[in-house]
Amino acid sequence: MIGRDEELRSLRRLLTDAAAGQGGALLVHGTAGVGKSALLRTVGAEAADSGFRVLRTSGVETEQWLPFAALQLLLQPTSGGIENLPDPQRKALTDAFSATETEPRIFRVGLAVLELLADAADQQPLLLLLDDLQWFDSSSRDVLRFVSRRTRDLPILVIAAARIHSTDEFSLGMHPDLHLEPLGRAAAAELLDAGTPGLPAPLRALILERAAGNPLALVELPKAVQGIPAQLDDLPLTQRLEAAFAARTDSASRECRTFLLALAAEPTAPLSRLLEVSSRLCGSAVSVDALQEAVDAGLVTLVGRTAEFRHPLMRSAIYTRATVADRLATHRALAAALADTPELQLAHQAAATLGPDEELAARLERFADASQARGKVAAAVPALRQAAELVQDARRRTGILVRAAELSTEINDRINAQMLLDRADMSVLGPVEQARLMVVSDKAAFEPDEPHRRIQDMVTAAAGAMDAGAAGIAEDLLWRAAARCFFQDGDAQVRAQAAAELDRWNPDPDAPHVLTVRAYTDPYRHGADVIARLRSIEPNRQDGRILHFLGSGAMVIGEISRAARYLSLAAASWRSQGRLGLLARSLAGSWPRVYLGQLDRAREESGEGIALAEETGEWIVWLGVKATAGLVAALRGETEAAARLVRELRTHSLFPGMPFVTVMAQQIDGLLALFDGRATEAYDILARAFDPADPHYHSVSRWLLAPDLADAAVAAGTVERARGLLTELPELADRLPSEMMVVARAYTDAVLAPDDTAEERYAAALTALPAGWALARARLQLHHGRRLRRQRRNVDARHPLRLARDEFERAGAQPWAEMALEQLRAAGESSGRRHPYESEQLSAQEMQIAVLASQGLSNREIGQRLFISHRTVGAHLYRIYPRLGITSRGKLAAALAALHEEPAE
Repeated sequence: MIGRDEELRSLRRLLTDAAAGQGGALLVHGTAGVGKSALLRTVGAEAADSGFRVLRTSGVETEQWLPFAALQLLLQPTSGGIENLPDPQRKALTDAFSATETEPRIFRVGLAVLELLADAADQQPLLLLLDDLQWFDSSSRDVLRFVSRRTRDLPILVIAAARIHSTDEFSLGMHPDLHLEPLGRAAAAELLDAGTPGLPAPLRALILERAAGNPLALVELPKAVQGIPAQLDDLPLTQRLEAAFAARTDSASRECRTFLLALAAEPTAPLSRLLEVSSRLCGSAVSVDALQEAVDAGLVTLVGRTAEFRHPLMRSAIYTRATVADRLATHRALAAALADTPELQLAHQAAATLGPDEELAARLERFADASQARGKVAAAVPALRQAAELVQDARRRTGILVRAAELSTEINDRINAQMLLDRADMSVLGPVEQARLMVVSDKAAFEPDEPHRRIQDMVTAAAGAMDAGAAGIAEDLLWRAAARCFFQDGDAQVRAQAAAELDRWNPDPDAPHVLTVRAYTDPYRHGADVIARLRSIEPNRQDGRILHFLGSGAMVIGEISRAARYLSLAAASWRSQGRLGLLARSLAGSWPRVYLGQLDRAREESGEGIALAEETGEWIVWLGVKATAGLVAALRGETEAAARLVRELRTHSLFPGMPFVTVMAQQIDGLLALFDGRATEAYDILARAFDPADPHYHSVSRWLLAPDLADAAVAAGTVERARGLLTELPELADRLPSEMMVVARAYTDAVLAPDDTAEERYAAALTALPAGWALARARLQLHHGRRLRRQRRNVDARHPLRLARDEFERAGAQPWAEMALEQLRAAGESSGRRHPYESEQLSAQEMQIAVLASQGLSNREIGQRLFISHRTVGAHLYRIYPRLGITSRGKLAAALAALHEEPAE
């Protein structure tokens, strides 16, 4: 390993950390031949010498038709441990690796693999080496990404290598990815001289120039020195290398060349089958002598009983160097020999076909249908991609591509979905296909540009689909358009258009998706009716889809208590099914919890939501839960954390076009300024959220900031200005009588009231507040006590101030608790904090684990609930006990209860 000292030092540090139980994952990426595989081999050898157990596998293009193929190869050495797993996880792996069973959900397989590896790593630290990750089947890739994100507390290190231009699709999400650059001039010269000493100076200089620091080129080009001059001079480096490799076969026997082409076309086939196919193609027996000839030429190596090319470029060189006729004949022979593996047989039949073949395309579609019916979506996608290549009719081809893109989004392969859509001919689509396309593209990318035009296009397409009889597609698309009306705060015109289209369908007014669309699109017109219907519905507690519709509809209109309840039930449903993308969406219910004073749970759920949204690519969800986490941090007095979270939020590419979250960011900034004593600045920040021309304005969500605006106005002496910003509130609260609007109206009416009517307005506001809005009630009591104290009614002030202090202490709202304590002291009552805030004790995930453990759940049960290893749960508990001043699990419940004790008088 010449010239890779820094990279090796970095990888050795990761090995040291993993051996100490602090695992991780790293993606090494770079161009072909830059040394990724060599780096993995070197690290693997060093790890084995230092006591690691090394598991490795490499990706192969044809295995992309076989879900979990790469994973199964990787785990073969640990397969004995599958029998020791709990029943659900053992079944998940058995089904994943079965040729007949329905494919289980990715994240159930992921958790099973995590537990299998964690158990193995308990005996000996593990190193997983994944080469050519770009060719792994998507199911294996998703499972390994799931595992990689959960190795931090385990003696497991995952190192993957991929030949890619962008890391977005393949990054393992732990350490920063390692981009492997070409060697510097000195290192390149050293490597060339070590491998080929004594080259003539002109030739040495020519190779150094053309190799451009590529280690593989420095090793291989000298072996093909006669092929280097003019004819290769203008080729890209990769093609030069391929030509150099292919040139080595010129003197090989026909049998050897035939064998090499069969191996290049199907690298995973057993050796006996490759020799059988080669014999059929040659018309005479091809023996292991052909294999030995390839080994002697340095093209192939034997790993056990499997033949492998020494480098992927050797395989592509031999394949591309062969004539078209030879390639087609080889694929036909492989298809005949692989009749027992339908996926591979179809792949080779497709590869053996030139031009349109409607019959084969239909077979590929039927295979995709069967795969999808069994849940093997990852196998259906490449079949449909091949089918599209074989049909002549442009409309049918585009329909197949759209379907393949739909399925790609189901397995979170958004990059492949976009590539498929890029090949579709949009001009030939009918109304139903246009609607399907819009649904897929909305899943693949939620672009912030021209949101109003995009919403209009979606509504128009939904209308076309409905008129064409595709009600399900039309309803899905209209719901997405309506969601954009909230997320991107669509203007009055597009909101009215979406609402009118729903009315045109004369839908069931109690249908959950109808209530959600109406809440999203026209809350001030339909709000009262939606709220009444929401309050009368008792949905099936197991139906995550319906619960999510109802919860999201309640949330966007400010029916906060109901939103938190429905979304909590939806999250429980998705959690039990292992559907992490949908779980991330329902964890948006952490936002309503803030207003209910459930800061601990909001912190836990938003933290989990951030991690799951990053893992599943749910970036709109990420914006929401990130903002919630920032709001919680601000209310808990964690100023630096809140400021950092807002910075991360504001730098996300989607942030500027998403008013639903820009208004939340403004709220956090305003509260931080207010808590820091910068009242005038706080008022100015919050007032911007009420200006329709400001990018932080949201026509509905701004009312959640009304209490904060009132607080800032009182502190800054801008009460009259605040009243001017709130002139719409009474009328809109009558039209939309949600909890949010009731609180906004009652709170501001009391806090901004003139002195002569303040007392009666405080009494009215405290009566009007919804029962669950604990923080709003405590804030009113704080204001009331402060006003009484200013009137020198200190004795009267103490009661509301005590109530406020107790609630703020319970919720962990440190800045307000400190204000209440200060006011109590000023009113003549000494009072101190009874216990430290939980932010000084446990992280969000640690609190989740501690609570679940205190409820009697085992480590495995907690791991299954939080999608982490039971050994990670154990590691967390080991750190939790001393922080709570206890030594065992049995004392957790008492220790947690002590954190919520009423503060001393």
